Amino acid sequence: MLFPLIGLILGILAGLVFPINIPLSYAPYASIAVLAALDSVFGGLRAMGEGHFNVNIFITGFFSNALLAGFLAFLGDKLGIPIYMAAIFAFGVRIFQNLAIIRRHMLDRLFKRN
Repeated sequence: MLFPLIGLILGILAGLVFPINIPLSYAPYASIAVLAALDSVFGGLRAMGEGHFNVNIFITGFFSNALLAGFLAFLGDKLGIPIYMAAIFAFGVRIFQNLAIIRRHMLDRLFKRN
C-alpha cells in the first residue's frame, strides 16, 4: 500500500516541476487517455483491496487502455464518428463501479476494527 502512495506523490511532484503543455488539437485524445489511465488506477486499487493485485496486469492494462482509447478517439475523429463517446461512457461507468467497491471495502475494514 505504500508503493502506490509514493508513486502518486512522485507523479504529482513531477507534474508540478515539469509541466507539459498539450496542444489544443491533441486535447481530446489526451483526455480520453487520462480517463483510461484513471480506470486502470481505480481497478488496481480495487484489486489491492480484494487482495489479488498483480503489478504486471496493472502496468500492461494501464498503458494498453490509454493507448487503445487514444487510438479509438483518433480513428473516430478521422472517420467523423464520435467513437470517443463510447470510451467516455465505458471508462466512466467502470471508474464509478470500482470507486463504489473500494468504498465498501474501506467501510468494511473500518467497522470491523471497531
